[in-house]
Amino acid sequence: MAQLTLDKLNKRYGESAQVIKSIDLQVNSGEFIVIVGPSGCGKSTLLRMIAGLEDISGGGMYIDGAYVNDDTPSERGIGMVFQSYALYPHMNVYENMAFGLRLAKLPADEIARRVEESARILQLEPLLKRKPKDLSGGQRQRVAIGRAIAREPKLFLFDEPLSNLDAALRVQMRMEIAALHRRLGSTIIYVTHDQVEAMTLAQRIVVLNRGNIEQVGTPLELYDHPANEFVAQFIGSPKMNLMPATLLTAGATESVVRLWNGKELTVPIPTPASAEGTKVKLGIRPEHIEWGSVADAPYLADVLFVEHMGNETYHYLDSGNLGEPWVVRNPHRSAVAPGDTVGYLLPPEHCHLFDDSGKSFERRGGGAVAMRVPGMDAPAISFAEPMRTNVIH
Repeated sequence: MAQLTLDKLNKRYGESAQVIKSIDLQVNSGEFIVIVGPSGCGKSTLLRMIAGLEDISGGGMYIDGAYVNDDTPSERGIGMVFQSYALYPHMNVYENMAFGLRLAKLPADEIARRVEESARILQLEPLLKRKPKDLSGGQRQRVAIGRAIAREPKLFLFDEPLSNLDAALRVQMRMEIAALHRRLGSTIIYVTHDQVEAMTLAQRIVVLNRGNIEQVGTPLELYDHPANEFVAQFIGSPKMNLMPATLLTAGATESVVRLWNGKELTVPIPTPASAEGTKVKLGIRPEHIEWGSVADAPYLADVLFVEHMGNETYHYLDSGNLGEPWVVRNPHRSAVAPGDTVGYLLPPEHCHLFDDSGKSFERRGGGAVAMRVPGMDAPAISFAEPMRTNVIH
């Protein structure tokens, strides 16, 4: 196990192309950190800098307090698992796992001990004499992980290791990697573009965008309290719905916004007085929008598309000229069809507010409206008279 500290880490290519921008991050000993972000955000470059495969242009990197900017990959005590398995086709599983140890000129009995222990941990013992061509994709990935474990590194780095696997194997390997972390207690930094992997594996997530860290926190912290619009829409599938609004009244515990249709909504979100009158965006996740009857609901919309998932249904609602369709999750099977008009409401306690620069206003808990919990008595809600048209109001 190792502690990793990045102090204003930078990476430049030439004079103008800066792909990693003054990153500060501390990874605690034994922690499972997932770095997530869109393609081209710099996450793999950052991982390769940590591994010593990319030069550091500025700032410092420390492992257990020791400055390692100039250390070679082998001197850093790092084991890395790549997107491609990178197995030697002419070697069997045992030989692939032992190859790096032989290059390091370890004694034969030490090599055997490490390979056998790694094979036991990953349940590869029956496969040690097989060649890579005789293995499934999941088995090959376990061999690549076993090769890293056999090095007994201080720090494990995973660079999108599951992207070549089918959906079922990805689920299985996620469980195996999580179980491996519990058994070894190792420090793991895992890079992926798949936010499902990030949410299910990470103790903390680092959201990277254009070489900058947007937010660091536990999966639920990022989901429930995104720092900005980017995090709000990147974490969560489907992404958070955003709606234009104006901040009418700021307050220390709640604020009043005027929505795009002229209606007003009081939300339990504190905002500064200086923000009154400014353009804001109201955010709400698909599972938090509630259905109401067309006769009573304050908002109406036409349904553009319906996704039946079996255990739940996603409805895509026409947002008029406001941008992308809004998504509403129904936790049940639904008879609603494209072309139908539906009514809905926006529970204030589940709303988020973002300023005109995309930053989230601080939330301080509580709520003006009680939350609805399935199976419990719901609070009475008084609906305003709806405005009927063929798009969302």
